[in-house]
Amino acid sequence: MRDIARRYYTAAVLPFDETGKIDEAAYRRLIRYFLQERFREVGGIIANPEAGEIYYLTREEKRRVAEIAVEEAGGRMPVFGGVFDLTTEGCVECARDAKAAGVDGLFLLPPAGSLDLVTMWNAERYPEYWLDQIREIDAAVNLPIIAHPVGGSPTAQWGLGVPGETARLICRQVPNVIGWKMIYNYEGQRKMWKILRSLDRHVAILAAGGGLFHEFLAHDVLDGTASGSWNYALEPMLDHIEAWRANDVVKARRIWVEGGLRDLHEYIYSDYSRLHVRYKIAAWLRGLIPNCKTRPPMPVAKPEEAETLRRLLEKTGNECTVPSFS
Repeated sequence: MRDIARRYYTAAVLPFDETGKIDEAAYRRLIRYFLQERFREVGGIIANPEAGEIYYLTREEKRRVAEIAVEEAGGRMPVFGGVFDLTTEGCVECARDAKAAGVDGLFLLPPAGSLDLVTMWNAERYPEYWLDQIREIDAAVNLPIIAHPVGGSPTAQWGLGVPGETARLICRQVPNVIGWKMIYNYEGQRKMWKILRSLDRHVAILAAGGGLFHEFLAHDVLDGTASGSWNYALEPMLDHIEAWRANDVVKARRIWVEGGLRDLHEYIYSDYSRLHVRYKIAAWLRGLIPNCKTRPPMPVAKPEEAETLRRLLEKTGNECTVPSFS
């Protein structure tokens, strides 16, 4: 199997039924879609990521989602399980549940809740806010870890991401950290590339938003991904990556620009307050999930978003099977 750290992990969305419960059958179908041969060879699944609305799931639901993903993957593709709870003890239990479900690794989100830990967290000055929790989780389950390093207040240097020196410290002190998601502004990402490459062991650079894959490929730093973009544009994204890997820059640029992939990603990521609902709208338009319902208080879809996404998806060659927004 391809190196577990160097894979294109998809942060899978989670479909809900008309009553607001997890639609298990629809989720199974979505996981099977990602298991198509072309993606199976290079990809992976993140069950219970932020895109899967992990913050609004019960412990039992998170465990069930991980179980389904592992069952459907059947060892053919690695599955990482998201870990989140408002307490460290709860995170440890969530990690144990994911391990019991059979996941290959963990996808760790930083602490949340109090303003001390969220809007006012100075991650550079107080790295222990997250590091202590990571250590407890790691000691309890001893599994490979992909970090989703959303920091406190955004900074001009790093954007949304945990500062570079804190990232370096975590990677050095927790050897099970094998991948670092690039949830940074563009300049912050360039700095993080250098920091991660300077470590004395390999920690995979995992691209997040599909809109920057072109730059990652141009700089030859796309070790893998931890991205929700695979939910809506898997086929043209693979075409684009394969063209770059074959050193066919002309073809890659054609797919990116004339083929509409750049414009699709730019719209999805143009408003972060709409990011995860747009993942769902686009996946629904393609017929990959039966609806685009989110779990309150997550925002609901807007008709104008659906129509814009339909036009942009069709430009990339992706057929939209849903006739109209309802």
